[in-house]
Amino acid sequence: MRFNFFSRNTAPTVNHEGAAAFTLTPQVGLYAAVATAALSDQFYEAADTRLTRLRELVTKNDPVFVAQLAVYARESLNMRSVPLVLCVELARLHRGDSLVSRLVARVVQRPDEITELLACYAQANGRSGTKVLNRLSKQMQKGLAMSFNQFDGYQLAKYDRDGAVRLRDALFLVHPNAKDAAQQALFDQLVRGELPTPYTWETELSAVGQGTFATDADRQTAVRQTWEALIASGKLGYMALMRNLRNILEANVSAAAITQVCATLANRAAVARSKQLPFRFLAAYREVKALPGGHVAGVLAALETAIAHSATNLRGFGADTRVVVACDVSSSMQQPISPRSKVLLYDVSLVLGMLLQSRCQHVVTGMFGDVWKRISLPRGPVLRNVEEFYRREGEVGYSTNGHLVIRDLRIRAEVVDKVMIFTDVQLWNNSGDGGSLAQEWAAYRRTVAPHARLYLFDLAGHGTVPLQVRPETGVALIAGWSDKVFDVLNALDNGDSALSEIEKIEL
Repeated sequence: MRFNFFSRNTAPTVNHEGAAAFTLTPQVGLYAAVATAALSDQFYEAADTRLTRLRELVTKNDPVFVAQLAVYARESLNMRSVPLVLCVELARLHRGDSLVSRLVARVVQRPDEITELLACYAQANGRSGTKVLNRLSKQMQKGLAMSFNQFDGYQLAKYDRDGAVRLRDALFLVHPNAKDAAQQALFDQLVRGELPTPYTWETELSAVGQGTFATDADRQTAVRQTWEALIASGKLGYMALMRNLRNILEANVSAAAITQVCATLANRAAVARSKQLPFRFLAAYREVKALPGGHVAGVLAALETAIAHSATNLRGFGADTRVVVACDVSSSMQQPISPRSKVLLYDVSLVLGMLLQSRCQHVVTGMFGDVWKRISLPRGPVLRNVEEFYRREGEVGYSTNGHLVIRDLRIRAEVVDKVMIFTDVQLWNNSGDGGSLAQEWAAYRRTVAPHARLYLFDLAGHGTVPLQVRPETGVALIAGWSDKVFDVLNALDNGDSALSEIEKIEL
């Protein structure tokens, strides 16, 4: 399928706001639902509703495509839970070959994903706790057995956590064949609960917390020294480092330690290895920005450098490419991406939008709600620009009049090459004038810029779009929160579809 997201007889429908819309094909619908899934309640859709829709979409797709999508979600989008859901659904539906076992072995990349997968399997089959051990898909069992073989003692100890299903239970269930005597010894230690305590920031700080100190000052000194030792060891992972920036700064670590922290944060190779979603840099930025310390400015600069690496490979935007970046700030975008996160869909929109803006030479940026407003910002500081947008979001209201972005271009007779709209795609017109994105886009292409392209960046995956997405309309759909959306953008510009990267995956 090349840039053709719809069958020719796709029936019109309405979106969650009751506005005219079109339903996605099963393939693109599943892609969009997976790429935007946090499996938590959203503005328009409860978590159980999303999970039910995912399951229904799996039944409508070819098993090989579902498996390819699961691998894409795990390896390219760096998602954990949703690929496991796809594994479970395939195990329920597919028989006759080794597809499920090969898929499980590939998407399970941490030991705790073994137990999470089993818990998901139990829930999907109406069981609880270790009752999952009674009847398990043979292919699921084989895949999990292969997964055990890829982990060392440190990994097994680090992720051997309490839960309805423990790693020990999983080991008894799948009976992996140890690669050698050393691995068999590890399996025996896991069964007996005798794996050595791993060296992690959690265990090191826990040891300090359980210690006895004469004064609070002595305790604070011990905490500071522990953080300095962790930083110097090089064993503090990138995500752990980002999540603990506040703790590190508040511990008043040495200038040398801060220098090492900033160097790690800003290291291009370290950023690439860490596979962080772009919005996580924003979450860290906000935590640090609120602190009063003298090292804050340096850490903020390192985070700016880090997120800039996310878009360094963005292609297709020469000096003469005219681009519009429009961010949806409507009420439905003001929802957290998960119950435990302070990051909103709106934040994801701004981060991706500003990443794109940072790489363009000729760009108009703005936000829309009741109205569309252009906002000129310096090219470069992604996170600082996000915060500036955030500060000003009340200036445009909270409706979803995305058509005004295109109307403004049409009225100005302004020719652009690419219009990028970051949104949950639940657009509707609250003005009563009957205007729509479909009408405005058709009129703009007809009268001003016949070769312009419109890209809808779907951040919510509700399964509908406000206009036909076809080659002849110049409209494309890209879904997800990752910087990988820019790889999809490049594929589209080369004549492929958003699914082409997925369909290239070899299983």
